[in-house]
Amino acid sequence: MAADLDEFTIVKEGEAEILMHAKNEVFYNKTQVNNRDISIAVLRTFISKRKEEHEAKLSKRTKSAPKVSENGAAESSVDEEKCNGNSEVPKESSEVSEKTSEAEPCSSSVEMVKTTEGKVRVELKPPRVLEALSASGLRALRYAREIEGIGQIVALDNDKASVEACRRNIKFNGPVAISKVESNLADARVYMLTHPKEFDVVDLDPYGSPSVFLDSAVQSVADGGILMCTATDMAVLCGGNGEVCYSKYGSYPLRGKYCHEMALRILLASIESHANRYKRYIVPVLSVQMDFYVRVFVRVYTSASAMKNTPLKLSYVYQCIGCDSFHLQPIGRTLAKNKSVKYMPGFGPAVPQECTDCGKKFNMGGPIWSAPIHDPEWVASMLEDVKSIKARYPAYERISAVLTTISEELPDVPLFLSLHNLCGTLKCTSPSAVIFRSAVINAGYRISGTHVNPLGLKSDAPMDVIWDIMRCWVKNHPVKALAPDQAGSVILAKEPVLQANFARAVASLSKAQAKKVARFLPNPERHWGPKVKAGRTITSKHISLLGPDAVNGYLSHENGGDEEGPDAKRLKTENTEEEVNDTTPEVS
Repeated sequence: MAADLDEFTIVKEGEAEILMHAKNEVFYNKTQVNNRDISIAVLRTFISKRKEEHEAKLSKRTKSAPKVSENGAAESSVDEEKCNGNSEVPKESSEVSEKTSEAEPCSSSVEMVKTTEGKVRVELKPPRVLEALSASGLRALRYAREIEGIGQIVALDNDKASVEACRRNIKFNGPVAISKVESNLADARVYMLTHPKEFDVVDLDPYGSPSVFLDSAVQSVADGGILMCTATDMAVLCGGNGEVCYSKYGSYPLRGKYCHEMALRILLASIESHANRYKRYIVPVLSVQMDFYVRVFVRVYTSASAMKNTPLKLSYVYQCIGCDSFHLQPIGRTLAKNKSVKYMPGFGPAVPQECTDCGKKFNMGGPIWSAPIHDPEWVASMLEDVKSIKARYPAYERISAVLTTISEELPDVPLFLSLHNLCGTLKCTSPSAVIFRSAVINAGYRISGTHVNPLGLKSDAPMDVIWDIMRCWVKNHPVKALAPDQAGSVILAKEPVLQANFARAVASLSKAQAKKVARFLPNPERHWGPKVKAGRTITSKHISLLGPDAVNGYLSHENGGDEEGPDAKRLKTENTEEEVNDTTPEVS
């Protein structure tokens, strides 16, 4: 190993270290440090919540404690063999305001321990983790070395070079990694299908779309386990290729200002759809859009009865092509009859053929997940944990800022408005965010920011109230006359029904804003984004992704140190053109 170290560069992230070959056969994506840090925060919270839930269930059984029969077998009031997901404990979900159910842990998650008094105690096993696409194994190594109470971690990859690199890194990280992490060469889809409900945590972070892995992933998660899923195909999810998004996720995206949050909700709806095929359903605990991807953390449960609530959590979106007003159409509804609940199709249509504000037509997108995408209790726990041990998070500033913003979001309001977009429609000067938020609050509605967009505003105020506020603003700040066929002129031609009050409200600033806590941070360096896919040939066209220095170094290595090779010459020419065309040169 010592002789071979000259061929490698040691990369340290958190408490884990990996060996990167000079040829970079298995890439290291520095941008994903945010992804790995927030995943570690979620896993720490999951372990503590899982333990609390287990202890709460045990305390309920104290009156009917398990007895030991003559042959030493445990007899419990709850049959532990019913861990196929059909045994549930009712639980009230405050986020969705409906009854869900929480499955009993499977035998793979609990073990029966005989105490000195002869009693049998049900103990929770450490959670087993599956990293479906491991590459260099850095994520699995960080989980093993940084998360207390973690169990066995299985790292999969179907690329031999990746598996070799992962095994080399496991040995390099010492006995803790060796005892907890194992690397296997396998197709993740086949492996997950052949290991149903065996893993308490399944981490799915592919390069691109996760759609081909979702069906097997939802089957591999144990009841009450957590599925962590990343999607980096943002062009597809945000409306660049609507037909492709529908083929992969079963939803049609819209290109509104809220497209990144819609991407989150499309991914959640897709996971729920795959889970429903196996009488399972999901409960999101955290959903994040950051950098160039979306990442969701959902708990997976099995219940044929709770699965019926899925249509209540999905909605279609109608977006006006003129003023960008949007309206949601729920797919289903419930009807209480005596003591039973009847499931019915949703009432429609939610909007007429033409927009009541500007008279234009609507585009229709979805279905999307319209229920809450975060669990406020989990977010608060994660934020507290991150702040208490911030030295152990390399990307502390970024993830604490994201979690702070998420903690202040309205949990039950899907999608958001853009103040600049509203003013662009009316061609008027923009009120400050504080003034606009005050007007909404004074009208009797709630409003908050969103972690997706610094200029986005979530509110439960209907669109006619929003436009009335803007009409009142324009009366005090007149605009030039617009063409009569434009959406803005049609909106301003109507008199406001609501007289807006722009006096500053107490709650117009969030706690973080009042304390001047950073909520949106710039990228730490240039070319901060997705790297080239592993195994793809790197050429000079990748300057915009990797940066000139990285590409120069790679081409120099490929040419055997001959910097004047044909690729290097072409690179220098393109690099010079890039510097000439750079619109933001550095000032010396």
